[in-house]
Amino acid sequence: MTFLVYFFLLGPLLIIIVVSFGPDRYLAFPPNGFSLKWYSNIFEVSMFMTTFKISITIALLGNFIALLLGLPAAYALSRYNFRFKNTLNAIFISPILIPGIVLGFTLLKFLIISYNIPMFTGLLIGHIILMIPYIVRVISSSLANLDFSIEEAAMSLGANRFKTFFIIVLPNIHSGIIAGVLLSFLESFNTVDVSLFLSGPGISTLPIQMLNYVEYNFDPTIAAMSVLLMVFTVIFMFVIERTLGLTFFTKSR
Repeated sequence: MTFLVYFFLLGPLLIIIVVSFGPDRYLAFPPNGFSLKWYSNIFEVSMFMTTFKISITIALLGNFIALLLGLPAAYALSRYNFRFKNTLNAIFISPILIPGIVLGFTLLKFLIISYNIPMFTGLLIGHIILMIPYIVRVISSSLANLDFSIEEAAMSLGANRFKTFFIIVLPNIHSGIIAGVLLSFLESFNTVDVSLFLSGPGISTLPIQMLNYVEYNFDPTIAAMSVLLMVFTVIFMFVIERTLGLTFFTKSR
C-alpha cells in the first residue's frame, strides 16, 4: 500500500521527466527517442528569460521587505503580551489560509482597479503579503526555542534591548531566518493564483508565462521547464533541511 501511495504521488512527476526528453514536437509517452533540444529551447524563448528575471526580482525584493516587516513582528508576538495579540497573529497568518483566487481577486480590485497602482508594484505587494506568513511563522518558532533567560542575562549585564537583539537574539535564530527567507522565496517564485490576477502586459511571472505558452504550444518545452523547476525546488528544500533540519518543523507544530 505504501508503494502504491508513492507511485500515485510521484508517477505524474516521473512521466513529466521522461516526456521532457522526447524528440517529437508533441508530448508523447513513452517518447520515441532521446533529445535535449527542448531544454535548450527554454533559453531560446525570450519571454521565459524575461519573466524569469521578473520572478527573481519580485521574489528577492519582496523577500527583503517581508523580512523587514516580519522579523520585528515575530519578535513582538513571541516576547510580549498585549491586547489583540491573537488577532494580530491571525492577520499575519491569514494570507496562507485565504484561497489564493480570493486573495488575488481582492488585491486586483483594490490595488489595481480602485487605487490605480502600477502593475509591477501591485504584483510586488501581492507577493510580499504571501511571504510574510512564512517569515513570521518560521522565525516565531525559532524564537520559541530560544531561552528568554539568555536575553535577560545580557540586559542584566548592561546591554540595552536594542543591543541584546542584534548581539544575542539574531545570531541564535539565524537558521530560522534563513529557512523563513528560503521558504518565502520558494512560495513567491512558484505561486500562480495571486500572480495570475496581478499580471498584465509586459509584467508577468515565469509560472504565468508557462500557462500562456501551453495555450498555443504542445511541445515538451513546458515539461523540460517543469523538470528544471522541480530540481530548483528540491535544491531549495535540501538547503532548508540542511540549514534548519526537519525536526525544527516537527517541534514548531
